[in-house]
Amino acid sequence: MDWMLFLIFLAACFAAGTTGAVFPPGEWYKTLDKPPWTPPDWLFPVAWTVLYLSMSAAAARVAPLDGSAYAMAFFALQIALNTLWTPVFFGLRRMGMGFVVLLCLWVAVAATLVTFWQLDWIAGLLIVPYLVWVTVAGALNFSVWRRNPNAAAPST
Repeated sequence: MDWMLFLIFLAACFAAGTTGAVFPPGEWYKTLDKPPWTPPDWLFPVAWTVLYLSMSAAAARVAPLDGSAYAMAFFALQIALNTLWTPVFFGLRRMGMGFVVLLCLWVAVAATLVTFWQLDWIAGLLIVPYLVWVTVAGALNFSVWRRNPNAAAPST
């Protein structure tokens, strides 16, 4: 694995993750009705750190390979959608639109997994936990949205 590529992809992943600091969940999210299976708050930064490390390793394995153009395009799309979700959900407080972003993210991550797997099965395997996490996140987003139909977004 090319360690410089790994560090570049890791920087991109952590740049996406900074939206969590810019748009933290805050009091609004704490007051929402959430399902009993909601992961504890401490798990989110731990999970994202592990996921970003695996995603970066996977991308670093695939990027230098011949025929990786579509795989890397899907990687770029999923990291852009990953970056978008937090400001939409926590910043704008648009839970329905956040769910739409998550659906698109799920498709992009699934496409990343498939195209990575076709080039390097280990890279594909490294994306599996991310797809699982996005699946759980989508279910959580949907559940919170449905449980809180009157949780209005801030007026502009």
